[in-house]
Amino acid sequence: MHNLCRTLNRLRLHTCDRSLAFNRVLTASKSTTTSTTQRQPAAESNVPKEKIIIPTRIERSPTDILMALSATVGYDPTAPHYKYHDDPYLIPTSNANKKTFALAQEAGRKAAHWIRQENAKLFQHQEADPPIQAFVPTMLYTEESQVETTDLQKLIDSVEVKDAILVYNLLKKNGIEVSDELKQQMLELLCFYNHEDTLPEQFIEERWFRQGTVGRERQRKTWKDFELAEEIFHGLGEKRSEHYCAMIRGMARYFQVEKAWALYQETVEKGIELDTNTFNSLLHIASFLKESYDKRWDLVCEVLTAMKQQGLRPNLGTLNGILQTITTIGGYNHPRTYALKTLAEFKKLGIEPSLASWYYMLVIFCRERGPVSHVLHDIMNEVEGKAFNIQDPKDTFFFVTAMDVCRNHLHDKELAKRVNQLLHHGDNYNLIGDSYKESIYYRHYFTLLATTEPLESFLETYHLLVPNVYIPEPSVMEDILKSVEMNTAIEHVPLLWSHMVQFDHTGRENLVNLLLHIMVSNQPVADEPRHADLVQRFANIGWDLYSRMEERAAAPRATSSGLSGPMLGDILLLCARANDYEKAMGIFTKLSKDQNSVIGEARVDGLGEFINLCISNRTPSMAIQCLQYCSENGYPESAELGRHIFSSFALDQNQVAKIKSLVGAEAVKPIN
Repeated sequence: MHNLCRTLNRLRLHTCDRSLAFNRVLTASKSTTTSTTQRQPAAESNVPKEKIIIPTRIERSPTDILMALSATVGYDPTAPHYKYHDDPYLIPTSNANKKTFALAQEAGRKAAHWIRQENAKLFQHQEADPPIQAFVPTMLYTEESQVETTDLQKLIDSVEVKDAILVYNLLKKNGIEVSDELKQQMLELLCFYNHEDTLPEQFIEERWFRQGTVGRERQRKTWKDFELAEEIFHGLGEKRSEHYCAMIRGMARYFQVEKAWALYQETVEKGIELDTNTFNSLLHIASFLKESYDKRWDLVCEVLTAMKQQGLRPNLGTLNGILQTITTIGGYNHPRTYALKTLAEFKKLGIEPSLASWYYMLVIFCRERGPVSHVLHDIMNEVEGKAFNIQDPKDTFFFVTAMDVCRNHLHDKELAKRVNQLLHHGDNYNLIGDSYKESIYYRHYFTLLATTEPLESFLETYHLLVPNVYIPEPSVMEDILKSVEMNTAIEHVPLLWSHMVQFDHTGRENLVNLLLHIMVSNQPVADEPRHADLVQRFANIGWDLYSRMEERAAAPRATSSGLSGPMLGDILLLCARANDYEKAMGIFTKLSKDQNSVIGEARVDGLGEFINLCISNRTPSMAIQCLQYCSENGYPESAELGRHIFSSFALDQNQVAKIKSLVGAEAVKPIN
C-alpha cells in the first residue's frame, strides 16, 4: 500500500512538472508573438490579411476512418477475417464452419432487429442526438392505420416495398388522391423489386453466402402478373414514356419477355420514345424472344436501329446487352465476328468496356468444345494494372471465368498469376462477387498451380492463403496429395493430414485411400534428416484415421460402415513398421473378428509385417491367428507365411499341428 501511494505521488508530481513546463512554453510563445508584432514597421500594417477559405464538406461513409486505418497496416492474408474471433480455438477452419459462424452472428443481429421491432414501445429512448434512423424502430402499418401521401413517400424512399403496397392500397381505399409523380415512383419501385422486400444492406453475410446460390438459379419468369404494378400502369389515364420504360424494364428484369416485347411494340405504334436503359433491357432478353441464332442478331440490329432513329446514344449497358446476346449464338466464327465488330464500333464511340464486357468476350471465344483462343492475353494487356469499380452486375463474373480459362482452356500458370495480381490490385477484390465465386476462383487457381508449379513453390502459396482466405475442397486436396506423391515429398504428409482433419475431409474415402497409399508406398528412409520420426508419425496418422472412422461408424444414424479391408491392412502395415505392437494388434483384432462385415480383404504386405512384429515380440499364438486369417481368405502366400512362423519360433505340438491344418505339412518340414 505504501509503494502504491508513493507511485501515485510521483505520477502527480510528474504531471505538475509537465503542466508548469507547458505554461512556460505558452507564456514564452505569447511574449515572442507580442514583441514581434510591436517590432513590425508601419508599412506592413497595411498589408491585406490572407483570406481564409473553408473547404467544401466531403461526404464520408461510416467506414472511411476504418479503411484509412487499415490502409496503414496493409493486408495480411495469414490473419483470419475480422468477422471471426481472433482466438485460435474459435476461428473456424472449414467451409461449413465459416458459413455457420458468419450466419449465426448475422442471425443474432436479425433477432435483435426483430425484438426491437416487435417491442417498439420499449425502445423510445433517444440513442443519439441528432437521432440515427437505423436505431429507430420502423413504423408499423395495419389495415386500420391512418395514412397520408407523405407516409407513402417515406416508404418509397426507404425501399420498404410491402409496407408501400399496403399504404398505397389504404390511400386508394380512403379516397386520398396520389399525385402522378408519386405514382411513377411507386411504379418504379414495384417494377425494380417485383413487389418483394429486398434484403437489408446491413446483412452483408447473408448476401455474401446466399448470392452465389441465387446466381446459379435457372433464368425463368418470376415477374408477378396482374399485381399492383400492372394495376397502376393500366389505371393511368395518359401513359407517358417513363411509364412504359418502368414496365418494360421491370418485366425484362424478371423475364416476362412476351409482355415486355408487346409493350415495346405498343410504344412503336403510338410513337412513344423510350430511354437508352429500356432498349438495353430488350437487348438482354433477345435470346428469349427469338429461337434461331440469325433472328437473334436481326433483333439486336432492329433494336439498335430504333435507338438511332430516336437519337439515343448507346452506353455501356448497350454494349453488354449486345455481347450477352452474342454469347447465346452457336458456332465459332459468327459470334466472334459479331463480338469484334461490336467492340470496334463502341470504341469509336468512346465507350470503354467494363469487366462484364470482357467476361462476355471470354464466354464467346473460350468455349469448351471450340478451338483454343488466347484472347485472355489480349484482355490482360488491356486491363492489367487498372483499378475497377462495379458498373454492371456481371462484372463479378470476370475473375472466376478468367481463372477458369487459365486452368481448363489454356493451362497457363503465368497468365493465372497475372489474373490473380489484377484481382489484388487496388480495390478490385470487391469484384470477386460472393463466397461461391471466391471458392471456385481459388479452386481453379490452386488446381492449376498444384499440377504445374514445383511443389515447394506451390506450398508457399498454399501456406499464404490456407485456411484464412481459402479452404481447399476435396478435389483440390486430392490434386495436392497427388503432387506430393509425384515429388516423393512425404515429409509434408503429416501437415496435410492435420489440415484434412481441420477441413472435415476425413470422411472422404478417395482422399483417405490416397493418403494411405502415399504412406504405404513411400517408406521413410531412416538416414534422411527430413524423414526423421516419419515412421512413427505415419503410424499415428493411421491410428487417428482408424479411431475417427470407428467413431463415425458407431454414431447414431451413421451413413458409413467404417474402414474397408484394404484400408485396415494399410493401417496395420504402418503400425507394424513403427513397431507399435498394441495398436497393430488392435487393428488385426478388428480385421479378424469383423471379417464378415468388413468389405474387402487386407493386403498381404500388412499381414506379413504384422507376423514379423509378432515374431519380434515373441507372441506365436497371435502370429498363428494371422496365419489362420490368411488361410481362411485364400491368400496364395499362406504357405510361405506358415513356413516363416515355423522357422522363427520354438513351437509346441499343438501349435505345429495348427499350422499343418492351416497350410499343410510342407510348411513345417525342416529346411535342409
